Amino acid sequence: MTLAPSRRRALLVALSTGLLAAGASAQQWPTKPIHFVVPFSAGGANDLMGRAAADGVSKALGQPVVVDNKPGAGAVLGTDAVAKSAPDGYTFLISAAGVVSNSMIRKVPYKDSDLVPVAMIGLAPSVIVAPANSPYKDLTDFVNKSKQGQGLHFATAGTGSTPHFVEGLLEKNYGAKLDVVPYKSGSESITAVLSGQVDATSEASIVVLPYIKAGKLKALATTWTQRISAYPELATATELGFKDIRIAHWAGVHAPAGTPQAILDKMAEAVDKAMKDPATVQRLKGMGIEPVGGTRASFVKFVDEERARLGAVVKATGMKEE
Repeated sequence: MTLAPSRRRALLVALSTGLLAAGASAQQWPTKPIHFVVPFSAGGANDLMGRAAADGVSKALGQPVVVDNKPGAGAVLGTDAVAKSAPDGYTFLISAAGVVSNSMIRKVPYKDSDLVPVAMIGLAPSVIVAPANSPYKDLTDFVNKSKQGQGLHFATAGTGSTPHFVEGLLEKNYGAKLDVVPYKSGSESITAVLSGQVDATSEASIVVLPYIKAGKLKALATTWTQRISAYPELATATELGFKDIRIAHWAGVHAPAGTPQAILDKMAEAVDKAMKDPATVQRLKGMGIEPVGGTRASFVKFVDEERARLGAVVKATGMKEE
């Protein structure tokens, strides 16, 4: 059907007006409180990083940033809520590794493309720990001893959790003989290690450092590429020869697809500014968290690389939700 010239002009005017209004709205953003959805319970690494970012972003943008905890189904519940929210710049996800790996191992009610990376907040390096009275000197000794007899028991926080990926890499890339013991949460797996029910686990530095410093857990290695600022005497897995063990409990910001580019850029700049604030840096590093920040492009690159890397682990291990 061919539109009459007058109808065509009216349509073009309407479209132009709509685009101009959307652009103006994005430029004026934010004009009301912003919501950060944390898909985990309060008190964990993701929650603490999200709250630190919320404080800094609120100062940078001049609007309150409300943190909403929506835990459940391995972060799927909160992630789905953001994926289905309006792309208007007022709802963001405090994302973690699950935003990359969940769709690889379980059915999720959203598509990966429903969310877009905005900014990196920071990371809590994972630490492989064993009972304080265990005979293992370090990660090398643990892996070597696991190859003897029936192997060793390694606790995880469930299928697809960060500890599960650490276990998968140790087993597939370095020949460790490990029997996975899944728990519902990282706190439960730590309790199992403390009581000697299992031989080891891997958990966020912010969770385990108090136990390590109190002599209740033995640290075998940190699984990130750099030593932990709050515990620099602990060697990295890379330093011990495990070059593929590069896992951390990271937190970032994702937005619903379709959120205006101008808003995404302003949020990325606000998060980066927050992560460079001296008070925030001191606050996070004191808890064993490394602030990162950076550009949108650097976070997009990080997410793409994690998707490829973790996807290879899922494929090699056959990791699936039971």
